[in-house]
Amino acid sequence: MAQLIYKIAPRSLWQTAEATGIFDGAPIDHADGYIHFSTATQAVETAAKHFAGQDDLLLIAVETDKLGEALKYEVSRGGDLFPHLYASLPVGAVLWVKSLPLGADGKHQFPEMDA
Repeated sequence: MAQLIYKIAPRSLWQTAEATGIFDGAPIDHADGYIHFSTATQAVETAAKHFAGQDDLLLIAVETDKLGEALKYEVSRGGDLFPHLYASLPVGAVLWVKSLPLGADGKHQFPEMDA
């Protein structure tokens, strides 16, 4: 059964991916050797920890069943299992892309997400 996982990315990087059909990741992904994702329950904390105060971000929902064996769940922050993709992300695997604006409180305002 397909689940959704989420990538937070700057709009400019995603625009490049849309033009090429492939998202190769952000600089942190390149440094670590895989594309970082979060589950719905992890995404808010990921935004606060790694993207605090950053504007012009997107939340990208991806269906796990379209990623194959390159998707691994590995222990990370706080012992949680985080989804990591050891391949490029085909734009065709993306279910939706939504803006992730900053609210008046300086925190990112998340759309409704499926767990």
